[in-house]
Amino acid sequence: MNDAASGGADIMRTVLEASSDALGLALLVCGRDDTILFASASMLQFFPVAAHMLVPGTRLRDFLGAVYDTGVRPGTLPEASRRRPNREGWIAEHMALHWRERYESVERAGRSRWICLRKRRLSSGIGILAVSDISEQKKRDEQLQTDLERVALTEDILDAQPNPVCVKDRNLNYIAVNKAFCAIHDLTQDAILGRSAWDLVEAELAERFEHSDRYVLETGRTHSEAEHIVRSDGSDLWAVTRKYRIGSPGRYFVVTCMNDVTDIAVWYHGTEGGGDAGLQVRDYSIFTPAQNFYDPFRALNVQQLVETGSMIETMPARGLRVLLATADRDLEERFVPRLRGSGLDACAVRSVRELEAFVEAAESRGLKLDILLIDTSLAEGDRAIASWCASPCLQISGDMDVTALLAEIFRICAESRPARSPLPQPDWGIALESDVEPAQHAPAVEVLVAEDNQINQFVFAQILEGLDVSHRIAADGKEAVQLWRELRPALVLMDVSMPVMNGFEAAAAIREAEKRVGGRTPIVAVTAQALDIDLEQCRASGMDDYIMKPISPDMIEAVLRKYMRPADMREAG
Repeated sequence: MNDAASGGADIMRTVLEASSDALGLALLVCGRDDTILFASASMLQFFPVAAHMLVPGTRLRDFLGAVYDTGVRPGTLPEASRRRPNREGWIAEHMALHWRERYESVERAGRSRWICLRKRRLSSGIGILAVSDISEQKKRDEQLQTDLERVALTEDILDAQPNPVCVKDRNLNYIAVNKAFCAIHDLTQDAILGRSAWDLVEAELAERFEHSDRYVLETGRTHSEAEHIVRSDGSDLWAVTRKYRIGSPGRYFVVTCMNDVTDIAVWYHGTEGGGDAGLQVRDYSIFTPAQNFYDPFRALNVQQLVETGSMIETMPARGLRVLLATADRDLEERFVPRLRGSGLDACAVRSVRELEAFVEAAESRGLKLDILLIDTSLAEGDRAIASWCASPCLQISGDMDVTALLAEIFRICAESRPARSPLPQPDWGIALESDVEPAQHAPAVEVLVAEDNQINQFVFAQILEGLDVSHRIAADGKEAVQLWRELRPALVLMDVSMPVMNGFEAAAAIREAEKRVGGRTPIVAVTAQALDIDLEQCRASGMDDYIMKPISPDMIEAVLRKYMRPADMREAG
């Protein structure tokens, strides 16, 4: 019987040893009297005690004492430490832990080694200790935490950058953008991430962006170009855009960085009494037109404009000279760029003395100021207002909405302008027989407007109705070509950026059709930008001229005078 028992015990030890090797664990089994019943050989890898301290029958207390003496014990460093725990206290603490029903802990067992201790006390009183090395897992966890902290730091650095930065994956979807990039679009990061340029900009620009992105992804070469971008708040961004590839094969990314060179692309004259000044880029043609995110009519309350009467009187006239008098730099930085973005010639002075010097200098050069904006908090502002007679004056405050200010400026300037006479029509005329022109087909409508923006459609309609000009409006380029074929208008005003078919394509289609049916209809491009590349495209597509947004009654009237014969104009009324 003793031999059989001994053989069974050997088999059990063999099974436990094999199990510990298979699981990558070190096992220690203790009886109810706290003596060691079994200890796997791998236990010596964790606790460098003498081999005889792990033989069956050894007291658990003696084993713990030997572990303490080695100095390599859970929760301590291998070298001598200034803070050495009491030997008996440490042994008593761990003896108590062995009698817990369940206990798990992760502890350091050296300077770069971590172990996981799992202790179980069975109902029979037998205790089992399983020890596993989790140093690699701990290193991965620490590396992950370090990576997360590094990512957070990188995001903070990118968000602090004044230059817009974005990152796209191989599908050209945005996976990272900084705050400066979001500010251009006036969108949050969540509204951009996961989307592509096709979701954010016009199709023509999205196609151009995708072409350069694909080039960078496929070749690994850096792509650079100078761009003029109009931000969502109407301010200009002159940027040198660079795209480059990062990552490894199969996991490439495209990084786009827009280096802001606005400070050297715009000249700020300052004031007569001093002030900031900057450099000016001499040749703006190097900047490729990029996305115009600003719509000057987007924020206008159309219903209010309708209720106050004809919208003609609220439309801006480009080039109005506006002077802002304020000592508040924040107010100046908020108002002046927005006024300039709306087509006004705006600048600022910071005191009544500078105001007087500015007016004197302007008068000496024969320049007339259209409107004065004066901050209610400006020192001696009341005296300046009382003596001001050079132009209309409008008091403003720091909490005033910029859109409301623009509407008020346009209203005041419209009221101060002399009433316009309608387009001149000859009361009578004498025509010699030789001078009589052959009869031509009278146009069904005088002006065809191609414009996809609903607010701009309303603006065109109000202006043309105010000038008593018959018109039709097309919502895209394809519809414009169809209406031209049906109506044969005397003039076409063609927005260059439209869905389905853009203005350039529509103009080219009309010119091609004219080769078959004869005649030539003047086509005037309507664009938000007038850089050289736009003019080149206008000429190439067969357009005769261009005007720039925002449009005004004066601008439309000048176009009608230039391109429409009096015979094409229907009588007023």
